[in-house]
Amino acid sequence: MARPANDQPTDGELEILQLLWEQGPSPLGAICEGLRRRRPVATTTVSTMLKLMDGKGLVKRSKATRGALWSARRTQRVTSRGLLRRFLDRAFGGSPSQLVTHLLEDGQLDEQERRAILRLLADHEQDDDERSDGRRR
Repeated sequence: MARPANDQPTDGELEILQLLWEQGPSPLGAICEGLRRRRPVATTTVSTMLKLMDGKGLVKRSKATRGALWSARRTQRVTSRGLLRRFLDRAFGGSPSQLVTHLLEDGQLDEQERRAILRLLADHEQDDDERSDGRRR
């Protein structure tokens, strides 16, 4: 049975996307140069990956004066949201609270991180209250 098509980036594709988000539209050479700061990589490999990513709708190619420029089709936020949703679905049955429980029980959150999360929750609750108060008027 064939695997269903997946539009989420692989680890290698995500590495390329992160470069494109940082650098903006870039030619193949600049992408290879950025990747080589982290590890050795062949230009042909990067070129093949970009073509596969284009087919998945992750990047787009536009003609430049000389060669082509590659850019991300999705923002980092949209991509992160999709990756997180997939991770939550696969690892925690789609439950964010099960993820938080796991982090708490495994000691993954230190006191500072717990306080930061509590502040975020309080701020979010206050925003919700203000929005609902505005609708009642």
